[in-house]
Amino acid sequence: MRGLGPAAKSGVKAVSTAVAGLAAVGLSLSACSTGGSGARDEGPARSEPVMSAAPTASPSVSVPSEKIDAVRLVKNDPKVSPAVKRDLKPCAGKTYPIDVSYGDLTGGTAADVVVNVLTCADAVGIGSYVYRAEGGGYKNVFTAEEPASVYAEIDRGDLVVTKQLYEKGDSVAYPSGEEVITYRWSAHHFTEADRTRSDFSDAVGGETPAPEAE
Repeated sequence: MRGLGPAAKSGVKAVSTAVAGLAAVGLSLSACSTGGSGARDEGPARSEPVMSAAPTASPSVSVPSEKIDAVRLVKNDPKVSPAVKRDLKPCAGKTYPIDVSYGDLTGGTAADVVVNVLTCADAVGIGSYVYRAEGGGYKNVFTAEEPASVYAEIDRGDLVVTKQLYEKGDSVAYPSGEEVITYRWSAHHFTEADRTRSDFSDAVGGETPAPEAE
């Protein structure tokens, strides 16, 4: 099969589950938890459309000890588009399609929070957000929303965002390419540090063109 994006990578990653939050914020979590740990240094791996993440921040930051309501955080965020808020609904019961990761991205004393909003049907990322703990609450310091697919992760202190690239006629499972963008915190905001692009072959993944008639 072709290169793996956030939704496809989920089949080879273990599920992360524990969810935590800041007691000072007084929030409670609506997203459900399972168990496991991701392959990256920090943050969750995905194998199901709906899950939460384990807080694995570096020793330099304070890891939240109580649950955070990530769904409420996104819905109350003015930087999140109305379309994402509208689509953020439970997939089954009270379980929301949302991933949450904790780690040190901005050099603060408290863990930063990375939230990915997914679709229920395909586990495709439709919005990625980074929240920095400030003044007893959370401030949105990064937003990425794509009509196709976007997913953010914490990798050794860097913010790594994967975007699937689709051309006309591409199915959700088989994008035409992928961009991986690395961001680093500098002067109170994220700046792009690296960008790589992969173009996938049309002859892979069961989409081989039919041979021409002789």
